[in-house]
Amino acid sequence: MKNALLTATTAAFLAGTAIVASADTVTLEPGQDTNMVLLPKFLGILVFDQANEGAQEAHAELQNPGELLFQGPTPENSVAGQIEIMTTSATQGQGAVMLSNNAGDQIAPAAQAALDGGTRVVTWDSPIPSGDGEDVFVAQVDFGSIGIVMADMAHSILGGEGKMAVLSATPDAANQNAWIASMQEALEGDKYAGIELVDIVYGDDQSEVSYNRALALYDQHPDLGVIMSPTTVGIQAAAKAMQDEGLCDEVKVSGLGLPSEMVSYTLNGCAPEFALWDFRDLGYLTYYTAYGLATGQLTGDIGETFTAGRMGDYTVEEDPGRPGAKRILMGPFTVYTSDNVEAAAQ
Repeated sequence: MKNALLTATTAAFLAGTAIVASADTVTLEPGQDTNMVLLPKFLGILVFDQANEGAQEAHAELQNPGELLFQGPTPENSVAGQIEIMTTSATQGQGAVMLSNNAGDQIAPAAQAALDGGTRVVTWDSPIPSGDGEDVFVAQVDFGSIGIVMADMAHSILGGEGKMAVLSATPDAANQNAWIASMQEALEGDKYAGIELVDIVYGDDQSEVSYNRALALYDQHPDLGVIMSPTTVGIQAAAKAMQDEGLCDEVKVSGLGLPSEMVSYTLNGCAPEFALWDFRDLGYLTYYTAYGLATGQLTGDIGETFTAGRMGDYTVEEDPGRPGAKRILMGPFTVYTSDNVEAAAQ
């Protein structure tokens, strides 16, 4: 009977019949035509490629006959490039732009103009700090919890006492800034009294820049114990820098990284602990959200619940970190160590 029910539900979904999972949960009707743009911080980063894979999966699953574009600026022109793509997407009448914001509130006027023109704006990975020009933010995990996890990883690696520095992405990256602020708040707790945050630097999410900034941190703070990098580019570059200079016994690296990129550094002790979530899932959930808004099946109001395909049900809620803004919380993240990184890297 269970299999029969599942088959009937699947058949109805593929036939394009709107299904309501419960009185309060919307299942999106597939096959509606809307053009959409997935706009990462910039191109050439593996996690953003993975997010695109997830969005493409959802695009096919929802049988959208419209076009899904994966467009982004270069790292050197990220802020102006994102604003230009947002503006162009609005003038082209795109149904939705899915933005991983690297321009802070500088992009808010362009995003607001897009909204005013009928283009829905869904942020993912990194929101618009003020929430202006944004329908809803698809948060990978709770930003406050990321700060605690980073503080806990530093505490574990340092044995509760020592100096740490942060190697971030760009000064305008809203997600990075929120995570660092959350970590700083966590470090004020008694548990972390023996840990001193000595510096915060930016590698612009470019490998060579991040590599050199990591080495500069060691030169400036020779008694440094941990470099915490909440960016997949930065953590890999920092680990390589410590490995190349034979410093892994002195300075450990941690933060947010991809298992496939970090497995060797975890197994050799350079980066004993790091964390991350699934970017394919993030792209998939973001697409479902944007498709629902662009086709008018979702309003984006607080309390609205919908089914995002294989990932299950999600609810729009107030963003606790941005008064007046809204979010959809994905979760969870995983802490990787030598015990689980090899399996995850496959």
